[in-house]
This record gives sequence, C-alpha cells and structure tokens, in this order.
Amino acid sequence: MILADIAHVAPGTFLAIVAASAVAASLAALAAGRGVVVHVVVIELILGILIGPDVAGLHPTELVTFFADLGLGLLFFFAGYEIDLQQIAGKPLRLGILGWCLSLVIAYSLGAVLAAAGIVLSLLYTGSALSTTSIGMLIPMLSDMGDLRTRFGTQLLAAGAVGEFGPILLITLILSAQSTAHNAAILLAFIGLAVAIALIAVRSAERTLPVFERTIESSSQLVVRWILVLVFALALLASELGLDLLLGGFAAGVITRQVLSRREIPLFDSKLSAVAFGVFVPFFFVTSGMNLDVNAIFGTASGVLKTLMFFVLFLIVRGVPAMVLYRGVLDRRERTALAFMSSTQLPLVIAITALATSSGHMRPSTAAALVGGAALTTLFFPTIALRLRGDLSSREGMLSAAGVAE
Repeated sequence: MILADIAHVAPGTFLAIVAASAVAASLAALAAGRGVVVHVVVIELILGILIGPDVAGLHPTELVTFFADLGLGLLFFFAGYEIDLQQIAGKPLRLGILGWCLSLVIAYSLGAVLAAAGIVLSLLYTGSALSTTSIGMLIPMLSDMGDLRTRFGTQLLAAGAVGEFGPILLITLILSAQSTAHNAAILLAFIGLAVAIALIAVRSAERTLPVFERTIESSSQLVVRWILVLVFALALLASELGLDLLLGGFAAGVITRQVLSRREIPLFDSKLSAVAFGVFVPFFFVTSGMNLDVNAIFGTASGVLKTLMFFVLFLIVRGVPAMVLYRGVLDRRERTALAFMSSTQLPLVIAITALATSSGHMRPSTAAALVGGAALTTLFFPTIALRLRGDLSSREGMLSAAGVAE
C-alpha cells in the first residue's frame, strides 16, 4: 500500500522539480556574480520545459500540481502584501487605473480585429488575457534590485496592482459562466467577509503582534504559521464561493500589510519569503514550464507565428500606456523599463485561457499560443527591464510614500 502511494506521488518527478529550482537559483546567483542580469524565474521556466513531457518526459503529478497551486497562492499573497495603499495612493494609483483602462481599449480593439479575421473566437477572452500584468512575479525582482520604494517601484506597483486586480475582477464578474449579478453578489459577500477578517485582525494586533514577535526566532514560528492559515483559508473561501483562488491570496496579503502597517515584526519578511520562494513558488514556475505545450507552439509554422504575435501584442497592450501616460513622471529609460515590466504576464493568462477553453470560447491552439507568448514575456521582458534599470535605483535612493504619491 505504501509503495503504491509512493509510486502515485512519483518521487522522481518531485525531486526533479526541487532540483530544478535549486539549480535555477544557483545559476541566477552565478550570473549575478558575473554582472549578468537574469532572474531566477526565467531559469525556472526554462528548466521546467527541459524536464517536462516534451523534452525529458516528466509529467506533473497531482501532488506537484497541488504544490504549484500553493505557490501561486503565495505569489499573489506577496502581490497584495507589497502593495502599500498609502504608498501608491494619489497620482500613481490614478495613472495605474488610467493605464489599465487604456490597455483594455487597445486589447479589445486588437481582439476584435483578430476575431474578425478568424484568428481567435472571442475578443472578450483574448482581450482580457492581453491586458494583465503579473505584479506577483515582478515583486521578487523589484525587491532583489532594491526598487520597491523608489519612484519607479511605486509607479510599477500601482500599475501592476491595477493590472492584476482588474483582470481578476473581469474573471469574477464577466468571464465566469454565472450571470454578472450573481457573481457580483458573491464577490461582495467575499469582500465583506475579508473586511470582517481584516477588522478582527487589526483590532487584535496589539495583543497578538507582541506574541508573534517573541516567537519569531523560536521553533513555533507563530506568525508564519498563522499567515499561512490566512492565505489558505481565504483561498479556500474564494474557491468555495466560485471565485478565483488568486483573489484569496491577494486579499490575505492586503490584510497582512494592514495588520503590520503600524508595527513591523523584524525578520518577518525574510521568514515568509524563505517559505514561499524557497519551497512553494518555484513549484509554480517550474510546473508552468513543464505544462507549456512546446509541440503545439513550435510544431507548426502557424503556432510559432501566433505565439510571436501574442508576444508582441502583450507589449503593445501594456507597454503603450506606460510610454504615453508617464511622460511627466518618469524619464524615457524608466518608462521603457516600466513598459517591459508591465507587459510581463503569465499566471492570469493561464487562468483566463483555461476558463475560455473549458467554456468553448477559445481553441486549444490559441490558448497554447497565448500561454506561450506570456511565457516568452516572462523569459525576456524582466531581463530587458532590469538591464535598463541598471543601478538607477541605488542613485535614486529611497523615497517616502508622501513624496512619491504627490
């Protein structure tokens, strides 16, 4: 019985993913030591492709997929956690909202053209996939570069927050099979429960935070354990209500930020980052590479052309607003870096294409091309943006939230 269970788990596949994540981190560190800017996420995706079914023949098991889902939830937790509402309030948030609305107009216009040409089935699903931004993937990069609280980082956080939360709302309210009114009622119910949890957490913070702080170096690790409970509980709640589980992780991050806004717990970030980015998050990226249908994308000339087409369209949809709207805020080099960062996508593209194919609104070949194009944005755009940034963040220094919010 035990041997059968072990075989079902496929320990070889599990070990391959763990080893791939370790190799990816090692290669990224070696590259950084030689002055080469490449983020670990890029290498994880490549190694995932190499160990996946199209190359090495390994397939993600149910356990691996479960770990990948946990990693995705924690990725969105950090997306919510790093978004300081006071930091992005004012002009950064207004520009972020305006930029995403402009992206929607461009995306749906392009989707209409593609639908009229018979290349895609639905302008709504295709356009929605093109308008996303993966701020959850970008935050580790910003943190590693010391860019989170610079002028550039503030603008990117605001643009990314809207570019990630907006599509989640689209998935919840419009792209779901249920009616918009039904989904809106469920969303309001979730928001109400999340707000109630936030109020309870904030009001009890004066009593709980000292306990968390005293145990931060003990084996109990109370703060890490309870944060994980919050993340998984809200993700489960969102899933049970028929919402996307990403919304639960995002809400948990926002709640945690509010609880810790008045009293930061030393070493908390490093503790939770070690759990998330050392264990769970790499499973998502390596598994994403394994799930990438390389044959569908590169097996035919049309598949390659569609993948490259979406790769370019991602940059147009999210990059054009960055270049146009931020002229008075960022210089040309910074705006170009912002355009590439804002155009980096993958998790929500996977979610939207999966929903579209299951409902018959998207062909599998189109979904594969969209995911492939999104994977290419993850492979290339952050690296280009980081090269453009260079050491700008160190020269800018750390800016106060009041100064950048204007």
